[in-house]
Amino acid sequence: MNLTDLIKMYDFTGRSVVITGGTGVLCGAMAQALAGCGANVAILARNREKGEAVVAGMTGPGRAIVVHGDVLDQKTLEEATRIVLDEFGRIDCLINGAGGNNPQATTRPDLTFFNLPEEALRYVFDLNMLGTILPCQVFGRQMAEQGEGVILNISSMSATRPLTRVIGYSAAKAGINNFTQWLAVHLAQQYSPKIRVNAVAPGFFLGEQNRNLLIDSHTNQLTERGRSIIAHTPMGRFGEPDDLIGAVLWLLSPASQFVTGIVIPVDGGFSAFSGV
Repeated sequence: MNLTDLIKMYDFTGRSVVITGGTGVLCGAMAQALAGCGANVAILARNREKGEAVVAGMTGPGRAIVVHGDVLDQKTLEEATRIVLDEFGRIDCLINGAGGNNPQATTRPDLTFFNLPEEALRYVFDLNMLGTILPCQVFGRQMAEQGEGVILNISSMSATRPLTRVIGYSAAKAGINNFTQWLAVHLAQQYSPKIRVNAVAPGFFLGEQNRNLLIDSHTNQLTERGRSIIAHTPMGRFGEPDDLIGAVLWLLSPASQFVTGIVIPVDGGFSAFSGV
């Protein structure tokens, strides 16, 4: 294999990618990178204005559209599938980036584990788990009919090393790891070995949801939790959105055509460090 062949593997021209959670910091960067590599990108969003803002920041040869959709509403996902197919003709890749936490599902001095509201826990489980499973059912069906496709789930370091306080989020992300492996086997055996399912597990990246937990908004200095995370990250910093792009492009590209059912940490060494 020569350099030209290697470069061609990362040319996404003519390939279509659906991204849930594409209005967030991390998946927004993925959307921009894929468009830069020539992909047709469909950002699934409940808030069209946020989606349009991501599209406005894109550069490169790829096309991008915003499609209304709610990862917990199967009807909107089915309608989104129709729109994407009408626009791009096929669906080659799905990135399941929708997810997050709820402050009411996080323990703190005034909210103990024994008092966490059931509704908050259900919200976190549904958003992360069902919000990954339902898009796989709807968009994955199209891949099954095509006989090929790639699904990329977004896990977390908290899936394998549960973080203190965030019980619902950690448990839900652990479920995504298990689901990734299950679905990889199921689709390869029952439908086509050319349908692959993998996941990336980001370490600590600053986003809208966790910024106030890690950075003091008044002093702009690390909080106690932020200092603890950096102390346990051998590379000594938080991740930048672009740090995920290499792993994402590899898993979506033909360069990883014999890879399915894995979860790749992108964490600055956090998962390798024992703390000693």
